[in-house]
This record gives sequence, C-alpha cells and structure tokens, in this order.
Amino acid sequence: MSFYCVFCEIVAHREPAAILHEDEDVVVFRNRLNWVPVMLLAVPREHMLQGELWTSDVVAKVAAVAAAMGAKHCPNGFRLLSNFGSDAMQSQAHGHVHVIGGTYLGEYA
Repeated sequence: MSFYCVFCEIVAHREPAAILHEDEDVVVFRNRLNWVPVMLLAVPREHMLQGELWTSDVVAKVAAVAAAMGAKHCPNGFRLLSNFGSDAMQSQAHGHVHVIGGTYLGEYA
C-alpha cells in the first residue's frame, strides 16, 4: 500500500525544509509552524509511527540529537515533547520529537 508522508519526503530531500542536522539515523529540520521562535522536529530516517519510535532502539539516538539541538539553538532552555494521537494534536503519523524554545515557555496547560 502506498501513502504520502511529508516527513519521509523531507528526509529524502524531495520536499523543501531547512535541515539543520542529518546523520544515518536522524534528521532535524525547522517546523513550518512558528508558534515560538525555535520549533524543530527530530525524526528518524525510517518511517515509523509515534508508538513504534518510542519503543524502538532508535529513540535514544533521536532523543540525544534533539537534546543537542535544543542546547545549541535554545541556550536558556527548551522543551522536548511528542504528541500521541488526535487529542494531543498529533498531525503527522511519522514519529517525531519537537524541540521548542527561544522564549519563556510558561507553565504547562
């Protein structure tokens, strides 16, 4: 079964994105949304669902790269987060970690 995944297309360089990091397992690019000054997405190169990412061996690599990018781009602090399902506002099936910061983020909702 064939399907379209914009994150897979970005990883393959068939869709435009501001890629800030890529290695054999992980790609980090700027999110098209800009709710805060820094919104990055750390994704595994391999397409996997959010639950699959978080139960795989590659999650440690994605997390390490996401944390390093957060420290680099948000020296005063950042958040790493992942959304699971529609109630959490997950909009992409391809597993990913958000890196957000660049401003005071306030308390959790």
